[in-house]
Amino acid sequence: MKNIYLLFFLGCVSCQNKVVKKDIVEIDFKTEMTLSFGSCNNQNIENKLFKEILKNKPQAFIWGGDIIYSDTENPDVLAANFKKFKQDSLYKYFASKTTILGTWDDHDYGINDGGIENPIKEEAKHILLDFFDVPKEDTRRNREGVYYAKTIKKDTNSVKIILLDTRYFRTELTKDPTGEKRYIPNKSNEGTMLGKTQWQWLEQELETSTASFNILMSSIQFLSTKHGFESWGNMPHEVEKLKEIVLKTKAKNVIILSGDRHISEISKAQIGSLKYPLIDFTSSGLTHAYTSFKGEENPFRVTNVIKETSFGLLKFDFKNNCVLFEMRGKENSLLGYYIQQY
Repeated sequence: MKNIYLLFFLGCVSCQNKVVKKDIVEIDFKTEMTLSFGSCNNQNIENKLFKEILKNKPQAFIWGGDIIYSDTENPDVLAANFKKFKQDSLYKYFASKTTILGTWDDHDYGINDGGIENPIKEEAKHILLDFFDVPKEDTRRNREGVYYAKTIKKDTNSVKIILLDTRYFRTELTKDPTGEKRYIPNKSNEGTMLGKTQWQWLEQELETSTASFNILMSSIQFLSTKHGFESWGNMPHEVEKLKEIVLKTKAKNVIILSGDRHISEISKAQIGSLKYPLIDFTSSGLTHAYTSFKGEENPFRVTNVIKETSFGLLKFDFKNNCVLFEMRGKENSLLGYYIQQY
């Protein structure tokens, strides 16, 4: 295994460096497939990144949640906001040029930091599926939650995209009694992030996968847990459960994507006896960002933190079993990257 750290080093035998701006280098990378993703899109703010994403010719764009902002218990209001965004001329053009996949987060689910308690979650599910033009006979229409998997192929190689639902089944989080943070880790080993049925489904999807890479779209961060906002770290027993499933199923090259935070960063950790490191690539947000970000603890961070609007790219070099993770922003500018050879 060969790792490449931060922004400056040559990562795969297929890469060559050339400097294009002060301290960021653009990689001459032999890309065989490009996937894009992003989150946190306010339907009332013009999204100037759609055309920039298309410059990279992605095979698919993956929504990481907060497709719109519509905190409401009125399904008619939620549906109207989704309809408004879907009819936006910029988005209509964007969606006509690439495959669109995705899951939800809290603001397009209807409740800030919401979970299982959402009184309109079933109505919200169908509104989201309508947005994605999911057929009436699709399995998702007749089961709880919006989790889903799709494999994208390129010649003899493939990437399996597993879209998790961290809202529909997620039980109550533990609030910080001191008020210093919003939430603290649950010490009782109770509660669930995905719910029993989705956990069983996820294990089966990983166990039966023959893909070269397996991507988990989580919406909330998995590795970064110190900030006190929503993350998998609020349920440590669920963190361990996901690690155990990845190890047990021996799925090839699992990568986690996340959003929610209004910052972009890449984190990495070694998980037990796993032969490759686990990457958690956070990309957020598309129309607005945490511009006042002053820093926070994340022992797994391997890149700079981007606090301006941005989107994420994954570029696959299947021949060398290598992935280039890029954070890009306005005018398709390269803001940061990380390379991992698997």
